[in-house]
Amino acid sequence: MGIQKDRIKFNVGGKFFETTSTTLANAGRNSFFGAMFDHQWNLQTLNSDEFFIDRNPDCFAILLDLLRTGELYIPSHIPEKLLYREAMFYGLLDHVRTAKRGQFNGNRLRFSRSKTGQAPGDGTAIRAGPDGGCCVAHGSMVHVYDWMLEEHPPISLDYQRINDVGWIDSETVVVTACERLGRGDGGMALFSASSGEIRHRFQVNHEDQVKSYTAGALSFSTEDYKIFSSCKGRSNEYGIGVWDQITGKQIDFYYEPIGWSLGDADRLQWLHGTNCLLVATLFPRKDNCYISLLDFREKSMVWCWSDIGAPATDERRVRDAIAMEETNNICVVNEYEDLGFMDLRSGGGSVRWCSRSRLMKGKMPDEPCYPKLALHEGQLFSSMNDSISVFSGPDWVLTSRLRRSYGGSICDFSIGGDRLFALHSEENVFDIWETPPPPIT
Repeated sequence: MGIQKDRIKFNVGGKFFETTSTTLANAGRNSFFGAMFDHQWNLQTLNSDEFFIDRNPDCFAILLDLLRTGELYIPSHIPEKLLYREAMFYGLLDHVRTAKRGQFNGNRLRFSRSKTGQAPGDGTAIRAGPDGGCCVAHGSMVHVYDWMLEEHPPISLDYQRINDVGWIDSETVVVTACERLGRGDGGMALFSASSGEIRHRFQVNHEDQVKSYTAGALSFSTEDYKIFSSCKGRSNEYGIGVWDQITGKQIDFYYEPIGWSLGDADRLQWLHGTNCLLVATLFPRKDNCYISLLDFREKSMVWCWSDIGAPATDERRVRDAIAMEETNNICVVNEYEDLGFMDLRSGGGSVRWCSRSRLMKGKMPDEPCYPKLALHEGQLFSSMNDSISVFSGPDWVLTSRLRRSYGGSICDFSIGGDRLFALHSEENVFDIWETPPPPIT
């Protein structure tokens, strides 16, 4: 172990730099520079007076200034793609993103740009990636974009209809698809986000036999690396399957109770605080709505609600649902963007509808895109036609509205990597919304 030496010299591509270990410590333990020091940020070797790095010196200067000041300045002669490539090498991409965009806030989001997809027609889903990129599913294709919004090789399922897609991490995408009758080729598989190549196919085993099945909605547990998916097979394997993200093996299956609906679920959501899974089957997939919380430890349905027996009015038909753990509520939305709330402590009570949030009166368009919900950073988001509403505070007051008319109605949206992505119904156009950085003082 070397003697502590705060001043450090670098030779980067023939250009010399001098800095301190205090500045480099701002890069974080998981960065390129973190690997050069011990746990106290002392240099691990003093074999030379300087460290040589065979990389671009101009980009190194920008990144070093970012570590010194926390501010990002990119000269006009430096392509952003080049800087991002170098930032990835040094493990500083998060620092660049943080400096380029402010902390996510739905009330401060500003339209950044639109991206037109590679194929016409309605999209199935858009999912924000953890690193600021996204993927768009439509038909039998998934188009994957990095955080520079440059497209990677697409994922193709050879004319199988894709139901859902989700990110395991920034390099791995999971896709669910319908089984084609007599082909046995549906189900769920894991793909490389950068190459589009299949890495693993997830199986459903029942009575010591591998079954053909259709996989639907997805959810993930980051604590114990589990994948959840709604499944429906040809016989009695209807319900929710659970797989290990690392090994790919099926580790559990919750079979659909008689008189309930799990295999056709539109929405799954893992609740970190309760170790339960929200399962929601909604209009128009089913004539009735079914929402439940499943506890896989006890193999029990600990909370459930259905509108069976309730008055069949269009104003009350649930189109999406999301659990709000901090307030012990499930929020639902109907096709007129009325928000409804159900108390999880009431044991499947009635919906408390809140019409003050309604932004549109009258009937839906001839080809509607049903409202979707998202909860992020303590704010509630709801899409409606060509806009997204933001609700804040304990009473969920409407505080902002995001709207772009180009592309038609919003059929799906997703939040992640400090961005909001909104997929429009026409020609796969999606918008990117970002929070601008605070002004430099």
